[in-house]
Amino acid sequence: MRAVAGSDKKLLAWMGGGVAVLILIVSVLAPKKSGNDPRPIVTNNGTAGAKAAFLLLPQLGYKVERWDAPEDQLDRVDASKTTLIMADVYMDPKQLKSTEAAVKRFLERGGRVLDTGGATLLPEGKTGAATAQHSELCYTTPEGQGPLAQAGQVSFGDNGAWDEKDSKLGPALHVEQRCGDDAVAVRYAVGKGEAIWWSSSMPLSNRGLHEDASLKLLLATIGASGRTVLFDEYNHGVAPGFWDGAHGLPLRWLFLQFALIAALLVLSFSRRNGPIRMPVTVPRTSPVEFAESMGHLYQRAGATNAATGMARRRLLRFLQAECGVARITIDEGPAAVAEALQERFGGDWSALRRHLEDAAHAESTEIAPNSALKLVQALDDDIARLQSILTPKRVEAVTRETIAVHESVNDRNAELVSATKE
Repeated sequence: MRAVAGSDKKLLAWMGGGVAVLILIVSVLAPKKSGNDPRPIVTNNGTAGAKAAFLLLPQLGYKVERWDAPEDQLDRVDASKTTLIMADVYMDPKQLKSTEAAVKRFLERGGRVLDTGGATLLPEGKTGAATAQHSELCYTTPEGQGPLAQAGQVSFGDNGAWDEKDSKLGPALHVEQRCGDDAVAVRYAVGKGEAIWWSSSMPLSNRGLHEDASLKLLLATIGASGRTVLFDEYNHGVAPGFWDGAHGLPLRWLFLQFALIAALLVLSFSRRNGPIRMPVTVPRTSPVEFAESMGHLYQRAGATNAATGMARRRLLRFLQAECGVARITIDEGPAAVAEALQERFGGDWSALRRHLEDAAHAESTEIAPNSALKLVQALDDDIARLQSILTPKRVEAVTRETIAVHESVNDRNAELVSATKE
């Protein structure tokens, strides 16, 4: 298997680091779906959203749809079998009159409309500020025997009250739920249809539907099972589209990550499966390269004691094998070795003794790399000194042996000659 080149490792390291940084940036900067979104829309899964109602009503026999068109197009809808939910809508003042007229026509044709918050879209709708002092929630008091009152005590946000004093509806207005003296849930007939107003959209929210009373109020407001329920998303600024399901996702960052991963795959594929060209000559690792490799390993490991120990053992082997120093003398220590060399070769061998002592000490303690290098060089210099002394002696010994052989041959020849004469 071909080893991975250093450039390939660097490339993979840079690519991996880039992906890690990109993921970190996305995790910090990516937009998150906040649970504090106050809009009661069907795509909001926060506490104020209407996603739970949008998913629950079909299971209860209702046909549920998103209404993403202006209210003018309600004229095409079968009003007698349809309920329009306009939860906390934000109306453009320029379109207010046309929208109010369209809602009135829808009601007169038999439609049912639930409006929460402001009642400006309902015919004769008029609200005022809340008079009762409540905290965030108000637990209503049912009033009368109407279908909305039969839901029982409901949690409401008392955001306002229906103006009963200035209302022109008279007996046609039915107050179903109150927070203190404030009418927070009312209903009245408009033509063949019925208009219903809540002061808050809380009962149909994801938070409110946890309570049975809120669900009962919502079902009583919508009407009998089998009706079509339209959730008005148009006036919340929610436009339908192919990418609605990807709303809130960091698409740009996701596409950038996919592009980066695709580039990484292409680069890794092309580098591994590209043409392979063998070198003209196969390089041979030389002993010098091996020594350099070993040196790098010792340097990385900080093994100065191993290097000095090897140099010391090499000198001791040379003393025993080449210089004729007995093993017993070597075991006695550097002082005995220096004395034996002085007796055999003469001269001062105190430096060799000191080098052997320092090397023996370095095997048990770590020394600096520069000190270890100097000590190894000194031990090698001791071997070189001994070799320079031994070389002339070996030449002299060989010469004496050669002369002795020649003299023996000459004597033998002389004996043969004298024997032949006789």
